[in-house]
Amino acid sequence: MPLARLPEAQSPQTRSKTLIRTWIYTLAALVVLMVAVGGATRLTGSGLSITEWKPVTGAIPPLTEQSWQREFEKYRQISQYELVNKDMTLSEFKFIYAWEWGHRQLGRLIGLVFFLPLVWFWVRGIIKGRLALTLLGIGALGGLQGAIGWIMVASGLEPGMTAVAPIKLALHLTVASIILACLVWVAAGLKDRSASPPEESAGYGPRILVGLILVQIALGGLVAGSKAGLTYNTWPLMDGELIPSSSALFVVKPWIENFVDNVLLVQFNHRVVAYVLVAFAIWHAWGTRRKAPGSGAARRANGMAFLTFAQMGLGIVTLLLAVPLWAGLAHQVFAMAVLAMAVVHARVSAIS
Repeated sequence: MPLARLPEAQSPQTRSKTLIRTWIYTLAALVVLMVAVGGATRLTGSGLSITEWKPVTGAIPPLTEQSWQREFEKYRQISQYELVNKDMTLSEFKFIYAWEWGHRQLGRLIGLVFFLPLVWFWVRGIIKGRLALTLLGIGALGGLQGAIGWIMVASGLEPGMTAVAPIKLALHLTVASIILACLVWVAAGLKDRSASPPEESAGYGPRILVGLILVQIALGGLVAGSKAGLTYNTWPLMDGELIPSSSALFVVKPWIENFVDNVLLVQFNHRVVAYVLVAFAIWHAWGTRRKAPGSGAARRANGMAFLTFAQMGLGIVTLLLAVPLWAGLAHQVFAMAVLAMAVVHARVSAIS
């Protein structure tokens, strides 16, 4: 009886790439978790509970009753407390404080999980050249994201404001999504596919999908920031119409401000791009199956069509239910999953 052939041992280079890919995918998972916690922070109204930005000393939460009272007193000075949470107790404040503190702690953890292994890989010569520069660029983007986060929070601390500025929240979410896309792109490119059969090019379709998804996420950030999901909770009609009148869509003057300040247009734009995205994903899947039936690209394109359709369905449910916490979080996190899969599809197609 012939002996079964043992798999060949991985080369040191292959093992190193596998280790780097595992590390980068871990970072990607932490970014998705960060988006989820950020969504929960927003939906629970916790984002303005910490009124200062202390990158180092802020890692230590209040430890005594006196320090809790000091933090609560700072919160009581802002408009959100005066206009929305006037009857809030200290125990209720501790709840919202915990969400925002946890969100910031997770940001610090991501920084450590990024830079400590990066230094170790670099010192050992495992990461170098173009890959090192790419990862440093992603790290710089992560640092910028922290600054954007504080700028966003600061917008909600201004007199008369009870929440952060929608456009700054949308920017914060979009940059997080770009960071996730960059991480997944790099990790997917490190996988050894030499043993896989070559695929026929899928064209620009996969990259267009990634672009559309990022645009839709940005529009979703505007919906979240302006609380547009709490209005017009019917589908497919909006205020009794399939397409609202132009006078209603552009009621704010100057007209450009409608794209941020008019909840009707903000939600309508999010709906329209969802339709465009799903239609394009289905068209891309159909075209790829015709061009290369049974290929990996065709299977991935079919998967993207399913994922975008499912995400649209989840968005409709979230709207009809007036954005309960579980649905809002599921819709936001699933958007990250759709983006990650689209990036993998685009990266593999680019390699092929």
